[in-house]
Amino acid sequence: MMVAPVANGAAIAAHSSEGDLVKAEEAKQQANKDFKEKHYAKAVAGYTTALQYNPNSEILYSNRAFAHIRLENFGSAVADATKAVELNPRFAKGLYRRGDAYYALGKFKLALKDLKAAVRLTSKDPDLRRKLADCEKEVKRLRFEEALAVPEEIEVPVAQTIDLASMLVEESYTGPRMSGDNEKGYQLTLDFAKAMLEHFREQKSIHRRFAFQIILQAREILKALPSLVDVPVAQGGHITVCGDVHGQFYDLLNIFKLNGLPAEDSPYLFNGDFVDRGSFSLEVILTLLAFKVLYPQHMHLARGNHESKGMNKIYGFEGEVKHKYNAIMADLFRETFCWLPLAHVLDGRVLVVHGGLFSQDEVTLDDLRRIDRYREPPEEGLMCELLWSDPQASEGRSPSKRGVGVAFGPDVTRRFLAANKLDLLVRSHEVKDEGYEVDHDGYCVTVFSAPNYCDQMGNKGAFIRFNGGDMTPQFTTYTAVPHPDVKPMAYASAMGGIWGF
Repeated sequence: MMVAPVANGAAIAAHSSEGDLVKAEEAKQQANKDFKEKHYAKAVAGYTTALQYNPNSEILYSNRAFAHIRLENFGSAVADATKAVELNPRFAKGLYRRGDAYYALGKFKLALKDLKAAVRLTSKDPDLRRKLADCEKEVKRLRFEEALAVPEEIEVPVAQTIDLASMLVEESYTGPRMSGDNEKGYQLTLDFAKAMLEHFREQKSIHRRFAFQIILQAREILKALPSLVDVPVAQGGHITVCGDVHGQFYDLLNIFKLNGLPAEDSPYLFNGDFVDRGSFSLEVILTLLAFKVLYPQHMHLARGNHESKGMNKIYGFEGEVKHKYNAIMADLFRETFCWLPLAHVLDGRVLVVHGGLFSQDEVTLDDLRRIDRYREPPEEGLMCELLWSDPQASEGRSPSKRGVGVAFGPDVTRRFLAANKLDLLVRSHEVKDEGYEVDHDGYCVTVFSAPNYCDQMGNKGAFIRFNGGDMTPQFTTYTAVPHPDVKPMAYASAMGGIWGF
């Protein structure tokens, strides 16, 4: 039995007055312009205005979904694309948008269903067919991994399978060398770290022996830490907090130029999302781990939502590591990321987490300390929300625009801080035009340290300095610096090919 298709958006829009349709088209054209100029938040606002005048346009919902995808608000993108498909079940672009958003969330089976449906309607689009092929590969990979899965209790850690002694450093290797030799063992020094940074600046790799050693040593240090780390800040001392870096190595070098290298008298906390998106993620994470080994009490690293297996497969880090080294190193990073702490408390007064707060009240710092973090991030619960949640302007809580975590209001922040005798919440996880933003009456600060994110957002980067004693945040902002002509997502799976207008 054939079912007649729902009328398309143009027919339904007849319920809007002619004047309303004119206003909707004007708002749409301005939103399209904002989108093309990469002002994605303005584009969302523009499409929202257009929808107020023409609420039954599948094209407007689809366009707004596209802007949400660019903002990484994948939950909102799914909702908008779903509305577009409800208005017109044969609207291929709506199916594609929803499939793309599901793909970005790692929900490959749902993505595959939508992409197949879109291909049936628009079979000749090459970008859509490439995305479908990539999604099919991911679904096959998941089924293969499920078939070969080893029970967790008998799985051998990757770290235990690596034999550093067998990795000889050839005489022909001309890069920086750790002190010592293969027979007596190598030692990571500050001189090596500095030479490594210059080597990376020239787009060269260090020997795999040294790379593996950095990761293994850092893994052991991280493994010994609790899920919530208390960080003292002495009177007269300070600490610098950085947000997302996302593989932008040359901007990381600029942070060090502006603020100094990590050292005992120059401590840092990098608040997650070190990797993915940017195509120098390996250089970023090896740099941060090397300084963690050098200064374990003064270089602090928190887990972000992108320090996870699923994100790394989609957004480039796994592909980059395999390209520059091998799959074993990618597995070792996956294992090491599971040992990253989830939260830090500075001087007993400032909580620093990557994402934000929780879907329930009465969460305590001791609850965070008790989280069993050695796992891939779950889709709900305290660990998930620490990595994924975002603040909102309105009171209370709302479903997350990302499709994971929760949106929490000023009242939630105030209650949590008061109950845990804290002064301030610092988090990252979101691009901000100025590199930082102060919300919730001054009690919630977002810091983002990747300027001109993905070479397209035009935002500044920022870091925060807290001085011991008053612990008042002091912000430094900066713009992006030039980098070699390697595009973001160069090693990612096929995330491109999203349709234009």
